[in-house]
Amino acid sequence: MKILCIGDVVGKVGCEFLRSKLPNLKRFYGIDLVVCNGENSADGNGITPVSARYLFDSGVDVITLGNHSFRRREAYSYLDETPYIIRPANYPDATTPGVGFCVVDMGRVQVAVINLMGNMFMESSLENPFFTVDRLLKKIDSRIVLVDFHAETTSEKLSLGYYLDGRVSAVFGTHTHVQTSDDHVLEHGTGYITDLGMTGPMNSVLGVKPEITIEKFRTGMPVRFDLKQGDCKLEGAIFDIDEKTAKTLSVERLIIV
Repeated sequence: MKILCIGDVVGKVGCEFLRSKLPNLKRFYGIDLVVCNGENSADGNGITPVSARYLFDSGVDVITLGNHSFRRREAYSYLDETPYIIRPANYPDATTPGVGFCVVDMGRVQVAVINLMGNMFMESSLENPFFTVDRLLKKIDSRIVLVDFHAETTSEKLSLGYYLDGRVSAVFGTHTHVQTSDDHVLEHGTGYITDLGMTGPMNSVLGVKPEITIEKFRTGMPVRFDLKQGDCKLEGAIFDIDEKTAKTLSVERLIIV
């Protein structure tokens, strides 16, 4: 089974670029399932029902989120009503919309997708992601399990990857918008990459016009983030997973311009 995981989609420009490339990508590589991080898919951060539906209509099967999950209040009821859009599972279920994992029935096999968020330099009040994933794995029956770890530091992501090696099929990082070159299969069969990268404007700082982020760092003053327009890229990784063993056979980084 080939599963395409796509890095953070940024704004309308990123959504439109994904739609222009994804159908051919799925055909060319024989993709069975597409997982995409969409927490920045709405202009101005966050996700809306409109941007989520656009991603689903473009061929995405599961949307994962992150620290901007609840930026747009109009998405709250949509998160509760839509099973294949998930927010980090270590948010408290009792007080936040949505759920932290989903199961996709592929007919011949079920695939579970878990969304987690890191604690380092993020929202430290959340449940420890190591404890969260332990709790979820006890109740998930699916043989193939994917984990989107939305985290800041490479050390936390790598540590979770090794912690889950052999227990899940794949661990992939999101959030930094910068693709890493460490795509590989860990010792016990878990596919891993520290960060998938970004889908959005190339000549930007995480999708934002460089002059705006320069002003913020030079002056220390608040700025309004406007997205860069122009040439885009789609970044992600393809995990080739053995359906019988649930182990990853190979991981291939992807950059489409």
